[in-house]
Amino acid sequence: MSFTDRSDAGRRLAARLRHLQGDRPIVLALPRGGVPVAFEIARELKAPLDLLLVRKIGAPRQPELALGAVADGTPPQIFIDREMAAALAVPQAYVEQETARQLAELERRRIAYCAGRPPIEIAGRTAIVVDDGIATGATMRVALIAARQRGPSRLVLAAPVGAPEALAQLGPLADEIVCVETPRGLGAIGSCYADFHQAGDAEVTDLLARAARAISSPPAPGCPES
Repeated sequence: MSFTDRSDAGRRLAARLRHLQGDRPIVLALPRGGVPVAFEIARELKAPLDLLLVRKIGAPRQPELALGAVADGTPPQIFIDREMAAALAVPQAYVEQETARQLAELERRRIAYCAGRPPIEIAGRTAIVVDDGIATGATMRVALIAARQRGPSRLVLAAPVGAPEALAQLGPLADEIVCVETPRGLGAIGSCYADFHQAGDAEVTDLLARAARAISSPPAPGCPES
């Protein structure tokens, strides 16, 4: 295990991203697990924190195995690993049904987390896309494609841990990749954390609110942050 929890992972990752502070970055978290990691980065870089809504499309009877992913947008970004689908003999009807289910969950989360607030504008800014780990890279792939369409001047992928082969495949989609640990033979991301509890909606909304308060009301000189 490399990290105590997602907050510990976020602080260690933030230390690798300090060179971006002068670029006025915006931190985009993949909920829910990426939010506690991204919160620590946003706090360290004194950057706005927003969400990039993405959902994994799990394989039949193996929901943790990413068959593909969908990202919120107009139109939504959809990626399906056709080679994996063929190898597992996944019916097209399952792919379509699961894609629709995850798009519905994206809509629910957008309403729950954003409460009608539009996304932060990232055009012309450095955007740091954050998750708690990269295994197959399917979810991050659609996240980066969706973020790139919004016109950032620089697109950075940041994760505490990532499989080297997945990061290599994602390389062409980002201008920079920052990762603390890249173990070979990486299995489940949770094996890298002592505490890998499922982050809930309440935790996500709380961290977003705390990040927004920190940006709107920076501490006075000489006063430590709470």
